[in-house]
Amino acid sequence: MKQLLFPNNTQFWYETLRSMSHIAYGGADFGEVVSTSERIVEGDYDSWHKEWLATADRVSAEAQKALDAGHTISARDGFLRASNYYRSAEFFLHGHPCDPRHDHAYDRSVACFRSAAALYTPVIEPVGIPYEDTTLPGYLYRADTTGEPRPTLIMHNGFDGTAEEMHFFGALAGVERGYTVLVFDGPGQPGPRHHQDLVFRPDWENVITPVIDFAETLPEVDNSRIALLGCSMGGVLAPRAAAFEHRLAALIAVDGVYDLGQVSVRNIPGDREAAERLLRADSAPELDDAMERIMATDATARWAINHGMYVMGVDTPRAFSASYLDYTLGGGIAEKIQCPTLVCDAAEDEFFKGQPEQLYDHLTCPKTLMVFTAEEGAGAHCHTGGMRLCLARIYDWLDTTLTTTGA
Repeated sequence: MKQLLFPNNTQFWYETLRSMSHIAYGGADFGEVVSTSERIVEGDYDSWHKEWLATADRVSAEAQKALDAGHTISARDGFLRASNYYRSAEFFLHGHPCDPRHDHAYDRSVACFRSAAALYTPVIEPVGIPYEDTTLPGYLYRADTTGEPRPTLIMHNGFDGTAEEMHFFGALAGVERGYTVLVFDGPGQPGPRHHQDLVFRPDWENVITPVIDFAETLPEVDNSRIALLGCSMGGVLAPRAAAFEHRLAALIAVDGVYDLGQVSVRNIPGDREAAERLLRADSAPELDDAMERIMATDATARWAINHGMYVMGVDTPRAFSASYLDYTLGGGIAEKIQCPTLVCDAAEDEFFKGQPEQLYDHLTCPKTLMVFTAEEGAGAHCHTGGMRLCLARIYDWLDTTLTTTGA
């Protein structure tokens, strides 16, 4: 898709398209996105934060005014949009160490979302999912108030997205189709990273197992029809969990990722084994210098490495790249997945191009590869810009799969 805004900065354009994409389920308005973007200095993180924060503050204030006057639908809509705009405001602040402004914008994003959630019927309920010695934050979506067990989709985001953002990326769409939906943030994702200092872990089955345990206690959940969807980096995390957690009736990877280590080693000379040794070495000054040069010239790499150090809990670009080596479905892990699996693929994905096909090829379970194209308006990473089309196809697959398997 042509960059309609920020023509010289792919990362700024993608994040703008991401907000536009959330228009489909109430997370933005086109004019608000465009007018905010026009005020932003291209490539300037401070400008990005300032202008998105200003828009979020204005929209949330108007929503609060509507709520105070008893206009609950207007308030709900405004709080939803404000939540997404606050999320955008803090997006580029995750350097190492983090910019102190990010906690304020993140907390405002969550607060606005919860204000909107309380105005739905049924209400979208904030939940705390027991996990080790703490809880993981999430939301329970009910299709109605009967308490009837329904097919259930557990959803989580990826490298940088929030649980709240999943409202626009499948949670509300599931409710429209009669599903119970449970959304959560796991270790390394925004809620646990901001407030519990939990960083990512590759053995994601140890995250999903307690989430399923929690789901099975809910009367609205049909325990025989629980599916799992992972978005973006969740496209490797969710399949990893499904390889070892066999209570799942279906798995959806949006988009599929086979091996994050391929991202780490692709610009390092030599074979994979040599590259891994260099990444994990006690000292590799030439590689450290090369990474610093890449960060200085590549805006996307600079953001990804800075954010990566934050969510992985490491101190150097090389340590972040080394951490990616542990996030793989190689070594026979993908082959352990037993449930029917949908692997989504974005034809113009700039982050993990080719990896959905790799994952699909390694699966031995019932499997489907679903490709989204630029001509459909859904060819970008995670089909940003094509949410209605994307979610229609995903849920149609899930409806059919849960029926056909007799789960």
